Amino acid sequence: MKRLIGITAFCSLLATCSVPAYVEKSDDADLDAYKTYSWVETRGSETDASARSIAYADISIHNAVNRELQRWGWVETNDNPSALITYDVLVERSAEQRQDPVYTQPFVRYYYNSRRQRWTPFYFPSQFAGYDTYSVPVNEATITITVIDPDKDKRVWQGWTSEQLAGSRLTEDEVARSVRRIFKQEKR
Repeated sequence: MKRLIGITAFCSLLATCSVPAYVEKSDDADLDAYKTYSWVETRGSETDASARSIAYADISIHNAVNRELQRWGWVETNDNPSALITYDVLVERSAEQRQDPVYTQPFVRYYYNSRRQRWTPFYFPSQFAGYDTYSVPVNEATITITVIDPDKDKRVWQGWTSEQLAGSRLTEDEVARSVRRIFKQEKR
């Protein structure tokens, strides 16, 4: 019984430590009505022919979202889709405050013991002196996935999450984990 309580407490602790994902859904949207989808590339304007800064993530995000939508029972098509899918990635550079504990150096002092007629060492252990606070530069990526109804030309579902990056770019594992977290929020 105690072991079961310990395992339950540990699992709830892990659940509270996870990165949150958010979902917004249109009030009149019924996601079960959509069965086919197609990808849409978004640009700032129709004449914008510049290379997109997030082009390196295209394949990873497309594969991860395709897997999740197939779990919903949706099929990708280019012929009259019932939903359009688009995504956006925002990578922000920021600074994170960190604190490390600081301890004094342990030392030994020698005192003369007149009764024993010799020098006796006394050990003084290290003591807590406070915290060393410093800033660490971090990259945080926010992935946003949007489902658009092409008939109404209206956004019907949008999910997003943010994750701190291990390096300077999104890896395939980070993308897959973030997309899975987003789609997990949608109760189907």
